Amino acid sequence: MDATANLPGAAPQQAPAFNNQTVRQVVRLSLGGDTLRVKLTNLFGTLPLTVSAVRVARSTGQSGIDPGTDHAVTFGGQTSVTIAAGAEAISDAIAVPVAPLTNLAISMYFAGPVTVRTIHPVARQTAWTIAGNQVSAATLAGASADPFAAYHALASVETSSTQPTRLLVAFGDSQTDGSGSTVDAAKRYPNQLDDRLKGAGQPRTGVVNSGIGGNRWLNDFAGPSGLARLDRDLLGVAGATHALMLMGINDIGFSVSAAPSQEASADQIIGAIATAMSRARARGIKVILGTLLPFRGTEYYTTAGEAKRQAVNAWIRTSSGADGVVDFDRVMQSAADPAVLNPAYDSGDHLHPNDAGYAAMAAAIDLGLLG
Repeated sequence: MDATANLPGAAPQQAPAFNNQTVRQVVRLSLGGDTLRVKLTNLFGTLPLTVSAVRVARSTGQSGIDPGTDHAVTFGGQTSVTIAAGAEAISDAIAVPVAPLTNLAISMYFAGPVTVRTIHPVARQTAWTIAGNQVSAATLAGASADPFAAYHALASVETSSTQPTRLLVAFGDSQTDGSGSTVDAAKRYPNQLDDRLKGAGQPRTGVVNSGIGGNRWLNDFAGPSGLARLDRDLLGVAGATHALMLMGINDIGFSVSAAPSQEASADQIIGAIATAMSRARARGIKVILGTLLPFRGTEYYTTAGEAKRQAVNAWIRTSSGADGVVDFDRVMQSAADPAVLNPAYDSGDHLHPNDAGYAAMAAAIDLGLLG
């Protein structure tokens, strides 16, 4: 999303800036492969963005890498790349075999000064920053840890293989993005679903996390609206065969707190989901819908909002015509009050699950739906 974006009427936020600094970011690969490539992004930038050096290596935890696996990332044969405003850059393929669930460190050197407007905030994965060009350093001793655990100018890492592959795109908001889960632990529900798949002997079924915290179907911020980013974050994901859509609670809640001028009705949310489902199916993608989780006790809960949630969930269960439904609502609700998140699964804000809650969500997904 655009690091400077904010709600209507609010001041723009400050984008991160780098100058003669190395940033090391860690991603967990879902699928293994014979080669990999890195996609960098300046999608929301207003000026060209120069990345002076990029390297990939297997992460050993924290800011450490295994030097024996360190490889240069090139773009058209060059070790530096300048990305035009509004554009992205895909690297040359790197002939290095990687296994499923590998933690890969991407180290970028910004000779700078540069401003990075395209970020993924609150990503639950620490980014490490240190002075100088240290892209090949075995560890970044003295590096600072990004307090927001964000990704900077990094869109994706893609792997290739000649083996048949299925790929599920988890498309949603903070409950997909993993808010409330342990940082650096890969405990978001898409991660834990990936663990289940690999444990069930399905190494060629992958999971891509396309969640953005605070995202809504109908209005921008946080991030472009779900409908506006559908082409980029779902339909444009290489190899996507399935989608699991779980979004709408912020459309409901923001109508009360944060953006009351952007009220969304249940019918509007249902219409947006139906539109997204139709567009995905037109691309041959099977669509699974998740019901909206309980949210009573949050700062933006109202009885009117609860009525909207119930209406959306009833449509998902009975009338959506989806290829599959995961009833997260019933799995995650409290036995004492179905409008409340089960306390055993609550990260503390009554909206976002904890690690155990995300495990319960992952366990609720019938793996047969991904066939």
